[in-house]
Order: sequence, then C-alpha cells, then structure tokens
Amino acid sequence: MTSGAAGTTRPVPWQRAPWQRVATGDDAVAVTATRALGTSARVAVWPPENLGAACAVTGDVLAALDLQASRFRPDSELSWLNEAGGGLFMLGDGLAEAVGVALAAARWTGGLTDPTVGAALVSLGYDRDFAAISQGGEPLGIPALAPVPAPGWPLVRLDGPLLRLPPGIRLDLGATAKGLGSDRAARAVMSATGAEGGVLVSLGGDIAVAGTPPRDGWPVAVAEEPDQAVPSQLVRLAAGAVATSSVSCRRWRRGGAVLHHIVDPRTGHPADGPWRTVTVAAATCADANAASTAAIVAGARAQDWLTTAGLPARLTGHDGRVRRLGGWPADDGAPVPVPRGSHVYPGGPR
Repeated sequence: MTSGAAGTTRPVPWQRAPWQRVATGDDAVAVTATRALGTSARVAVWPPENLGAACAVTGDVLAALDLQASRFRPDSELSWLNEAGGGLFMLGDGLAEAVGVALAAARWTGGLTDPTVGAALVSLGYDRDFAAISQGGEPLGIPALAPVPAPGWPLVRLDGPLLRLPPGIRLDLGATAKGLGSDRAARAVMSATGAEGGVLVSLGGDIAVAGTPPRDGWPVAVAEEPDQAVPSQLVRLAAGAVATSSVSCRRWRRGGAVLHHIVDPRTGHPADGPWRTVTVAAATCADANAASTAAIVAGARAQDWLTTAGLPARLTGHDGRVRRLGGWPADDGAPVPVPRGSHVYPGGPR
C-alpha cells in the first residue's frame, strides 16, 4: 500500500464506485481498490476469502461517513449544519464522533489543525469537490479573496451529541476525516470477519491496520507526489497507522496564485513552511492524519512538535532533504515503530 499524495478523479460524490481487484503476485493476500471520499481507497486482507466481506463493510462505512461529514454533498449532515447559520444541534452518532475527533485533534495540536477553517477554504476557492476544481480550472474574472483566519475551535462546544455552533462558523473536518474513515473501516472489517486474519485500509494513503499482520508487517510505500511511480521508501507496518500530508497535491489557481488545501488556521493562507511532505506513524489513523497536517502547518517548529509528541515521522523539505524523527527507519523494508495511546479518541484507540 502507498502512504502519500493521491489523485482526485471521481464520480458524483454520493455514487459508489465499484471495487477493482489489484494483482499483487501474492496469493496469501487479496487487495482491491476504488474511489471514495474524493480520493483513492484500498483494502488488503488475509486470508483472501475475507475480501468480499471486507469490501462490503468498508463501502458501507465510507458511504456513511460521506453522508455525515462531507463538506461538498448538499445532502450531508455537515452541509446542513454549515448552512444553518449557527445554533444548537442534536447530531447523529457518526457526525458527533467525527466532530469530537476534530476538536480533540485541535486541542492536542494547539490549534495547528482546526475544524473552523471551512470559511477559509471557501474563500480560497476550495468550495466544491476537488475533482470539479481540477477539471474546471480557474474561472475567468475570479479575483483572489482576502484571507479568512479560522474563528477558533474553542468557540465550538460539543457535549455528547449536542453541538453549539456560533453564527458564521463553517466546519471542515479534513484534517481528521480520512484517518477516521480508515480507523472505522479497519475495525468494521475485523468485526465482520470474526477477527480472523488481518486488514489494511488506505484512504488517499492514510492507512490503518488491524488484526494479525502478514509476516514482517504490511508493506507500506511512502510517496511524495501523486501517482509516483517509484516510492520514496518502503517500510513495514505491523500495527497502528501511518498518514501523509503534502502540499504537492490538491493544488489550484485563484487570482493568479497557486494554492493548496492545507490551510494555516491562524492566517487563513495555505501553509508556507519548509515541508513538502510529512508522514507520521501513530496508534490510530486519525492521530496520524492530524499530526501530519499539524506538522505541515507548524513549519519550522514541526520537528520540535513531533518530537515532543513522541511520534515517528519522515519529513521531506522543499529542497528534497529528508529528516527522520522518533525512530523512523532509514532503511527500506524496516518496521515502523508505533507509539501507544490516542490523543483524539476518548479512552484511547478503538
């Protein structure tokens, strides 16, 4: 599997794309791929006879998350919240968990990730599914808008399923949603298969594994560019998760400027630090997703933040130099150490 930047071609967001079997040359493991949540999705399982059940439950999990937390579906629960103009809301269990994870990540990262960046992304032109932006190009006559700093996650209050959202705040759960989806799907596959064997779930390169891994761990190719033919590194993941954030993908033009999707909540501008790509290992994919995004936003402080958090990480600068932290292996094929404990799920990893 690959942890890294992903492409964007996709059918209408709420239509399920079919699963396609992927040849691996290994009869002991079955792999399949599709498109979901605006990105690539892969599932790998052993024993191979678990593949049918794994595809079915993963499809259900991702369809449910899309309906709960998509910013681009007009019929999603999140879109309804964002259009309501603030107030007190009773959320469904799925969206309540997703918002809770996003707020916990914001607290943990000191606001380097912040779910109140929705208006900032809209002002930058990221106001629809990225496939529509990348295919449509820059509309003529659309000027660059003034940056919109995030109002701040502490203004959002969540008490169980009860959400208090101030007027003017638009939520975006992009810093944690893919990781949450991978975590949910991996758990669902193990439940559906009676905890037999093991599973790897990847959403756009944000990877969660569960159950018993293949011998030496699941192979994970670390990539830094969309559709990179030769991975930058191959590592092994026996447990936990790996996620990658990159400013090399999901780029578009607005007012003559090239923008990307990782926004600094403090300024409303795309993050402009020294890192092109950051890959992080953590106990859960939501943790890894939040940490890799936070590191991009942290810029020059990223290494100190990751070290304090105790997270193994691989950072690639715009100059091409690679920094490894927290025991991230230098050699191809080496195992990635995964710390215990979650900062974003109540009670730890699920």
